[in-house]
Amino acid sequence: MTRLCILLSVILFSVYQTEQAYFLEKDYIDQINAQATTWKAGINFDPKTTKEAILQLLGSKGVELAKKTKLSEFKTHDDAYNELNDRIPPKFDARKKWRNCRTIGKVRDQGKCGSCWAFGTSSAFADRLCIATDGEFNELLSPEELAFCCHRCGFGCHGGYPIKAWEYFKKNGLVTGGDYQSDEGCQPYRVEPCLKDEYGNSTCSGKPMEKNHRCTRMCYGNQDLDFKEDHRFTRDAYYLTYGTIQKDVLAYGPIEASFEVYDDFPSYKSGVYIKSENASYLGGHAVKLIGWGEEYGVPYWLLVNSWNEDWGDNGLFKIRRGTNECEIDNSTTGGVPVVY
Repeated sequence: MTRLCILLSVILFSVYQTEQAYFLEKDYIDQINAQATTWKAGINFDPKTTKEAILQLLGSKGVELAKKTKLSEFKTHDDAYNELNDRIPPKFDARKKWRNCRTIGKVRDQGKCGSCWAFGTSSAFADRLCIATDGEFNELLSPEELAFCCHRCGFGCHGGYPIKAWEYFKKNGLVTGGDYQSDEGCQPYRVEPCLKDEYGNSTCSGKPMEKNHRCTRMCYGNQDLDFKEDHRFTRDAYYLTYGTIQKDVLAYGPIEASFEVYDDFPSYKSGVYIKSENASYLGGHAVKLIGWGEEYGVPYWLLVNSWNEDWGDNGLFKIRRGTNECEIDNSTTGGVPVVY
């Protein structure tokens, strides 16, 4: 009897692992487009992609932790905010404000690894360093070191907590690190990207989820760099209230934003995303917030994803602002860089 139960468990687990993602099929995408009025859906992933493969991309535990956080732990004021004189522009894009900081519009690829939390935070930190130094620092920071060396931050490819990443930057710092096989920076990302081949199929299709890497405390990219000296730090780590998000971005640059992902979101192509009425919850995700605006009367946040440029609107997307769509208004984090 015990053997039979084990066999059934193995079979059920195997079926779950290979279950095709129904929400990536054309019929489902057509249903979305028939209902959605502010955005368009399209094919971003191979329809044969398994549900498990999509779930593996969702690794932020930021929303659930933010819900448990006391309001007193959210940043509600800053001396730098006062200089803005409460003048919040109706439309803002950090790429245009700080054109010399090439990292702001950079779309990265987390591969088959739930390290979105490491990309959202390290990318925002890199942008803020560039802004704070007026372009003197203009490099990518390493999601590799963060994902696999910060054990208090979470579980590497199995998800993590963005606020703990900012706390890591404050205490331990973070080294530079470019894309896969780039040799840029101290520790480039070592998870293979999920690009499309000449037939339009994902190069990650059928491959297992990336196993967590061993933490490496040395520079293996640009070996002329000193590992210890290459670390950059923040002076603090904080959550933001809805009322301070725009002020913080204007004062310091992009921030990390976590939100709940539903089964219509993976097929986002353009417009301002609003969750479909009958969409099913999949998991939490972390991205980088770089601006805001309004489209056909719908206010939005502008964000950079880490699923490469083939996804969405060249790797970016917009989501409704001001209604706490998918909990995004209440789940953002940041930190101010230390500049010597």
